[in-house]
Amino acid sequence: MNPPSASVRPVPVNPNLVFGFLTLSAVLSAIPGPSVLLETSRAINLGRRSALWIVLGNAIGGLVLLALVLAGLGAVVATSAKLFMAVKVAGACYLFCLGVSALLSVRSRSVNAPPAAAEVPSRTSWARSVRQGFLVGVANPKSIVSLMAVLPQFVDHSRGHPVLQMLVIGLAGGVVQAFIETIWVCAAGAMRTWFSGRGHRIRVLKASGGVAMIAFAGRLAIESP
Repeated sequence: MNPPSASVRPVPVNPNLVFGFLTLSAVLSAIPGPSVLLETSRAINLGRRSALWIVLGNAIGGLVLLALVLAGLGAVVATSAKLFMAVKVAGACYLFCLGVSALLSVRSRSVNAPPAAAEVPSRTSWARSVRQGFLVGVANPKSIVSLMAVLPQFVDHSRGHPVLQMLVIGLAGGVVQAFIETIWVCAAGAMRTWFSGRGHRIRVLKASGGVAMIAFAGRLAIESP
């Protein structure tokens, strides 16, 4: 007599859909955005360790965005023009402040500091780096809307538990994003030797990064929902 067959629970997510979302996440993460720009600039100026703290902060910000989407607040941001605008302006203002801070740092060192001191960037605490990465990652309302629009497309409704599926897929995508950003940091850190002892190159890099962050802030501010 054959033993009764035990019911086999299906995998909570569709592996093919997860692979598709991870591929999409990898492609999007490979395109430099505000977070990658901040991380690579920090890696060249202060080294990989400081930049990796920013990667961690950005990953935590991504978890907060994922939680907001799963809680349904992403739909509110996507449908409420006023709320969307408020979050968008907040994110743009923070990026703008980072860019201005970078430009002022370059100006103050080039004017007030002696040449030897201008070549040595000031240290940044790990807590501040994590906070900066978190704010840059969480202050982009486009990420909330993108998650809200993209995640449901990778849910296999035949398997049930759509929220659980989106949680698993979103977490996997966050891991891939952090991995790609780490590669960016390592590549940028390898260029640090080229900048060693050349204060003008560091100042040009910081000024370029500041201008780029201000440009990102302007683009974020004028983009329509």
